Amino acid sequence: MEKSVKAQLGEYGFKFKKAFGQNFLSDPFVLGEIAEKAGVNENSVVLEIGCGAGALTKELAARAKKVVGYEIDERLKPVLKDALSGFDNTEVIFGDVMKRKLADIEKRLGESYVLVANLPYYITTPIIMNFLENGENVSSMTVMVQKEVAERLAAKPRTSDYGAITVGINLRGEAKIVMQVPREKFTPVPNVDSAVVRIDIDKNKFAKADKSAVRELVRKAFTSRRKTLVNNISSGYGTSKESAAKLLEKCGISPTARAEELSAEQFVLLSEAIKNGK
Repeated sequence: MEKSVKAQLGEYGFKFKKAFGQNFLSDPFVLGEIAEKAGVNENSVVLEIGCGAGALTKELAARAKKVVGYEIDERLKPVLKDALSGFDNTEVIFGDVMKRKLADIEKRLGESYVLVANLPYYITTPIIMNFLENGENVSSMTVMVQKEVAERLAAKPRTSDYGAITVGINLRGEAKIVMQVPREKFTPVPNVDSAVVRIDIDKNKFAKADKSAVRELVRKAFTSRRKTLVNNISSGYGTSKESAAKLLEKCGISPTARAEELSAEQFVLLSEAIKNGK
C-alpha cells in the first residue's frame, strides 16, 4: 500500500509550517490534469513556484524539456532530492522567489517558458502581477489558488468578484478557471476548496497603452467600490465632478457607472481621456 504524503514526509522528520501556507497535493489524476491544462510537453520550459514535496515537479519533469523550481522551505531539500533523483532535466533553487530579481529568474530559464504554481493566499497577487507586468518571456501561468481567489482572477465585468486584479490580468492576457480541486485532495486538508486558473499572456494586447497610467486609474477607480466613477475620479485626480462626468461621457461611459462595470478596454480609453484632458 502506498504511503500517504504525511507518512512519507514523517520519515524525514518534516512538519508542516503554517507560515509558508503549506498544503501539499499528491493525487496522481489531479497532478496530471494540472500539467495537461498548463500545456506542458517535450518542448516546454517550466518555472514552478512552490515545489513542496515534489509531486507536481515530478509530473512536470516527466513531460517537459526543462523544469526550474523555487522552494522557500529548505527543510524539503532531502525530500526533493529523493523525489527528483530520476530526472536530469530539473533544478530546484531554495529561497524566497519574491526576493529574487525577475530578470535573473528568466535568465536561468533561458527562453520562453510557462509558469506553474500552487500559490499560498499571501503571495497570489504579488506573484501574478509581477510576472504579468514585468515578465519578458512568460507565455502563460497556470496557478492553483483558493477557489474564491480564482473566481476573482477570472471574473467578468458587472460581477461582485470583478476587481483591480481582474482588470490587471485583462490588460495583458486572459484568465480562465480550468479545474476545480476539492480541499480533500490536499495534506493537510485546508479550510477551503481550490481551483486552477490558466492565464494566457498576449504581449501585444493594448501595446500602445500607457500601462502605468491605466493601473493608476484602476487603483483609484476601485478605491471605494460603492462610489461611482465620477466620485472616485474626482477625488483621485483632484478634479470637479462635472469634469469627471464629461470625461466619462466622452468615452461613452455612463456618469453613474461604477468601476466594476468597465472592461479593460474601457479603462484604457478612459485613461487616455484623462491624460489628454489634463
